[in-house]
Amino acid sequence: QTSVYTHLQTTINMRVATFLTTLFAAFACGEAFVAPSRSTSCVGRSVAGALPKSSSLQMSAFDGIKEPVQSYVDIWTPMFKQASEAGLVPDFLLHWGHGAAMASVLLSMGVIGAYMGWQIRLGNGEEVTPLTLGDTIREAHPKIIGGAFFFFLLGGQGGLVLLDTQGQSILESPHAMTAALSVALLATQAVLPKLFATENGKLARDVHAYLGTATMTVLFAHLVTGLNLGLSF
Repeated sequence: QTSVYTHLQTTINMRVATFLTTLFAAFACGEAFVAPSRSTSCVGRSVAGALPKSSSLQMSAFDGIKEPVQSYVDIWTPMFKQASEAGLVPDFLLHWGHGAAMASVLLSMGVIGAYMGWQIRLGNGEEVTPLTLGDTIREAHPKIIGGAFFFFLLGGQGGLVLLDTQGQSILESPHAMTAALSVALLATQAVLPKLFATENGKLARDVHAYLGTATMTVLFAHLVTGLNLGLSF
């Protein structure tokens, strides 16, 4: 039984390492961070033939949901356009407000929550610090990360509306891809603690820790793709 667990843990560690290596290889080339209208040959050199072109991948990934999402966005866009035309919302705030708000959530709640997660893993979960506001680290960790997830979901909707308000297409950029991946990873992270009390609890904790690190990597990639998207128009 111990050898089976060790084999599973080794397999997970290898797959997480492979995921992070692939992610950094793709992003380091630059194509993942450029606007859809630009092109580069770097990805072709690093992952040639391994992945479809980003534009094709984005189209196939969102084909089934783009129309209903656009219909939802269309409910709110006229309100924001009217506010903009009336001078109630400065252009700078309309353009960068979403990014500033989401970056503040990531750099505060996201970073603190991830730090607390590793403190729990290192055996410091019962400590109380100024960051936990009276709770133990173990108690504060899910509250902070859960709050960040809530703000990401809420802010993502605002980002789509603001992008549409400025006349840009939605769900057609690397930023949309990293958003979808981030949400999927955060949702998976939210489910994993349900397995902590089972017979596979230790394995679930290992997966939660390493996948949490991968999730933070994707979230920071999402921040960079968002910055590039904002600078592209």
